[in-house]
Amino acid sequence: MADGKGRTALVTGATDGVGRVVAGALAKDGWRVLVHGRDRQRGETLVREIEKAGGSATFLAADLASLAEVRRLAAEVRKATDRLDLLINNAGVMALPQRQTTADGFEMQLGTNYLGHYALTAHLLPLLRRGHQPRVVNLSSLAHRSGAIHFDDLQSTRSYAPGKAYCQSKLAMLIFALELQRRSDAAGWGLMSNAAHPGFARTDLIANGPGNSGLLSYLGRALQPFASHSAAAGALPTLFAATSSAAKAAGYYGPNGFYEMKGPPSPVIVQLALF
Repeated sequence: MADGKGRTALVTGATDGVGRVVAGALAKDGWRVLVHGRDRQRGETLVREIEKAGGSATFLAADLASLAEVRRLAAEVRKATDRLDLLINNAGVMALPQRQTTADGFEMQLGTNYLGHYALTAHLLPLLRRGHQPRVVNLSSLAHRSGAIHFDDLQSTRSYAPGKAYCQSKLAMLIFALELQRRSDAAGWGLMSNAAHPGFARTDLIANGPGNSGLLSYLGRALQPFASHSAAAGALPTLFAATSSAAKAAGYYGPNGFYEMKGPPSPVIVQLALF
């Protein structure tokens, strides 16, 4: 990891799981970390832990399922700093058993995982362009391989399947990372945009989505002892994408083990099926 002294990062969904590990690691390496989450108590607890360890952190509460909240979050970031060197779009929800909608009427997984982050990145683009060698890292998933962008039913109004909607949202995040780099290159924004996925990391993402029922939950419990790794190990591809001098623009990073479920971080294959 490159020295983060004097640099500022925003990590969304930083109060739990991979995001929490990433925020702590950045702070330990000298970054000033803006910690985003929905749960103020968890966020303030994390800030205290980071500060106790000698780091610098500020908690910013917002629900990415509301575009008004996203605008407010961006305004708070602008108050907190005049430049942003790193944005990690990590927050997400997974495979909600029943179709839900955001405050703006979008299907919840597409709206939270992708549209909320898309809007946040757009709001923060001026700060990123003033950053020092700025980077944007989008969190995708192994699920992108099974994803397709369903243009004829983008919001899953005619047919909702939890896994299908999740896969679509994570494929959208990956496409967003690649397209952001293309546009940065074309317009001279100076950004590095790339993507990462944690493999099969032991976090609360499944518990907060499909919970203890359904096929995804069953498969998760069955495979976990053999195919998973810790949240700390799952955070390494994101940290590599965010800080390593070896990371490349429009790169995609994940674990290098079997089916990319666990292992050290490495460049991984982008598999797109748009239709």
